[in-house]
Amino acid sequence: MLRHDMIETVGKEFLTSNIEAGEYSYVQEAGGKAKLEEKVGHSISHFKLDLRFELNDVVVLIETKQNYVDDDEKQLGEYLEEERAIHPNKKAICILANTNNDKIKVWKSFVDDEHVLKDEAMLDRMAHYVKLFKINKSNDREKVLRNTYLLNELLHKKDIDENLRSQFVGTCLLYIKDIVKKKGAVLISKEFFNSMKEEFWGLMTPSAIRGAIEGVLSDLLDGSTNKAKKIELLQKNVLENQKVKGLKTTDWIEIFEKIMLNIYRYIDTDSSEGQDILNMFFIAFNKYTGKADKNQAFTPDHITEFMCRVTGVDRTKRILDATCGSGSFLVQAMVKELADCRRSKREIEAEELIHKVKTEHIYGIEVEEKAYGLAITNMLIHGDGNSNIKFGNCFDYKDFIKVADPDIILMNPPYNAKPIGIPDRYKDNWGKSKNGKEDPTKGFVFIHYLSDVIKEINDERERDGQTRKTVKMAVLLPVAAAIGTKTIIQNEKIEMLENNTLEAVFTLPNEIFYPGASASACCMVFTLGEPHVKADGTVKETFFGYYKEDGFKKKKNLGRVEQFDDNGDSKWKAVEEEWLRLFRNHKSVDGLSATAEISGRDEWLCEAYMKTDYTKLCEEDFQKTLNNYLAYLIKEGKIYES
Repeated sequence: MLRHDMIETVGKEFLTSNIEAGEYSYVQEAGGKAKLEEKVGHSISHFKLDLRFELNDVVVLIETKQNYVDDDEKQLGEYLEEERAIHPNKKAICILANTNNDKIKVWKSFVDDEHVLKDEAMLDRMAHYVKLFKINKSNDREKVLRNTYLLNELLHKKDIDENLRSQFVGTCLLYIKDIVKKKGAVLISKEFFNSMKEEFWGLMTPSAIRGAIEGVLSDLLDGSTNKAKKIELLQKNVLENQKVKGLKTTDWIEIFEKIMLNIYRYIDTDSSEGQDILNMFFIAFNKYTGKADKNQAFTPDHITEFMCRVTGVDRTKRILDATCGSGSFLVQAMVKELADCRRSKREIEAEELIHKVKTEHIYGIEVEEKAYGLAITNMLIHGDGNSNIKFGNCFDYKDFIKVADPDIILMNPPYNAKPIGIPDRYKDNWGKSKNGKEDPTKGFVFIHYLSDVIKEINDERERDGQTRKTVKMAVLLPVAAAIGTKTIIQNEKIEMLENNTLEAVFTLPNEIFYPGASASACCMVFTLGEPHVKADGTVKETFFGYYKEDGFKKKKNLGRVEQFDDNGDSKWKAVEEEWLRLFRNHKSVDGLSATAEISGRDEWLCEAYMKTDYTKLCEEDFQKTLNNYLAYLIKEGKIYES
């Protein structure tokens, strides 16, 4: 891009030049080279920056090259150092830009690998770069978890019911986010909170505070389908609760302080990293959501991200979760799509794509009332996308699923749903289990149903002269469903492969849902609409991953917490890349992965097909196996403790 075009794009009214040709000299600004070197603290070799833009406390520094190379980053870093020496309070965006093409590389605050903004692929307006500093928040996963548990103790003292707390805090977060936005706060600080306390909340009655929260909810849901029902549920489950109505103004202020300073300031809902942290917040409150089924668990956010990447979520895909719980899959998918909307696009160009994603690409169904309220709140906190989330049983929403016309299905169905809510046509061979307390398919019936809906969609497309479509599905099911020795589950597996291909099964870490459910889970990946046995009789090999180690560690009162190496790098991120590499390339690695041709009668777990990596075995593994076997024998009554 030519220099003239760069100036026009960022905004010539923000250009600050002090020497000829529109360049900016730090020597000129400092009053001489000696004075500049004194401020910097060492000798300098570069001091004439090509383009400098300034708006309030934000500067954009652009160094142009015909075709920049890695060594040019050092020169840009020198300009930033000089900028800081002369204007220490300025926030800086640093850019290398080619004049031979539109290629740029952008850094925020520091010119190093850690601060590269990878999604900034096109030069944009000054307002866009100012927005990158809009809210000064930092992402700290473990701090959010610790503070969430401290907040839980406060709510316990305020006598807020356990099954209400997650929705209550989510609703308060929405309110606080709205207040911060309206006040134009750029720093979430104790001083900002005190000003709100003295000038605003301290002057309000408890009923006025509840009314203000209700007003924010109403405004946020404007234009949403079934707005009245959503407002009614949020009111009934939060604002009209007698214990919430019993809170005094001082109680509200204390709660707002803890949420604003101990949680909200540490999450950034405008970044994909912030989305992950906010999902961790909902997971931390999982045991307080009051779900009717205590063995149903919200999916950890790093697993939802992995499943999004496995299925190829991008801005062109329509996403469905038919048992969406708190909306973790939908939030994660929306984050991925919104990031893709901004990739290689200027902000104004991305707006239309972003609107389309939020209104046409995210679809969910949830039958449990409190979990549904969490899903709506979760989506609103992340910038909406709640319009296509329905309240009810997914088996009653076939027409809605057809309208959604999903390209990707992500879900974690209930593993022990009550049979009474499942259509009779799926219970023909259940025998006495038809009238039992739990779904004997361990959740398989939900994916069977969705497979049938996709088949109906394809049959209708074929009748209309359209090509049949395939749909990627990633679903979490208990390990028992993959083993499938019971006839009912085995029949489900056989029927699934009649119209669909089993692409992969990943055995996941033990206690993946801790501190919620105790079920051991696996992730199955299907291509719906493509039979497992092809027309010519061939079968595609299924990939199996023994993905037990994810770089997380259990911590008392915190759940499973992400771990980092000595360099501060996430162990999970490295593990995730390895998991994806093996899957995409169908690589077999002893002790980690395998491929095999399978049928519905076979076991669908890596353990049945992979080779053992004997180099990693030790005496502790041998002892652990003996202990587990002994515990099994005692449990089965085959031996007795003396």
